[in-house]
Amino acid sequence: MCPNGSAQKPRIGVRLKTLRTMNALTIIQFWFDFASTYSYPAAMRVEEMAVHYGCTVQWRPFVLGAIFRAQGWNDSPFNLYPAKGRYMWRDLERLCAGLGRSFRKPSQFPRNSLPAARVACLAEPAWVANFVRNVYTANFEEDLNIAAPAVLLKCLDGLVADPAALITAARGQEAKSRLRHNTETAMELGIFGAPTFMVDNELFWGNDRLEAALEWSRTAQR
Repeated sequence: MCPNGSAQKPRIGVRLKTLRTMNALTIIQFWFDFASTYSYPAAMRVEEMAVHYGCTVQWRPFVLGAIFRAQGWNDSPFNLYPAKGRYMWRDLERLCAGLGRSFRKPSQFPRNSLPAARVACLAEPAWVANFVRNVYTANFEEDLNIAAPAVLLKCLDGLVADPAALITAARGQEAKSRLRHNTETAMELGIFGAPTFMVDNELFWGNDRLEAALEWSRTAQR
């Protein structure tokens, strides 16, 4: 207590250090492509789990196809290697069942994810998470063409005042530039697949590494 009986306030330096720690160490970047199979279960649980770890999710859409092309692939490795693809689909069924989520194998894989990713690049923090989850639901639960404007309108329903205007804006240069920048940044960071989680400068790849990424964030906050 202070001499006058009032509670002693923390020193300014201590308060600033605490604020810097909270701001710098509670961000988990979620790098995803809407066509990515394992990004689906990750997207549906990352935000809720992050809350328990005191983290804020930063949603970072990028173009996984560009990453694959840089590795010499002209298609998803799950199509290039049929045995790997068969395993992945069955594994995804098991994962979704364990999470209590519906799953329907898309009739087209991979789907064109560019229009949805460009919308996500224009999204506001208040609704980006809901939009991302809506798109994954459309792709991996409802088997809908997520590149179709009607599907994107449905995914934006109730989230923005004018969904049609936003879809139009997503066809513009600003949205394209943001997505291109995200993809180039992903390459610079050494990201080679999706989903990828970044905590500080640490990279964690795969839906099954989400817990490890969040545990790392807790360690970094000490």
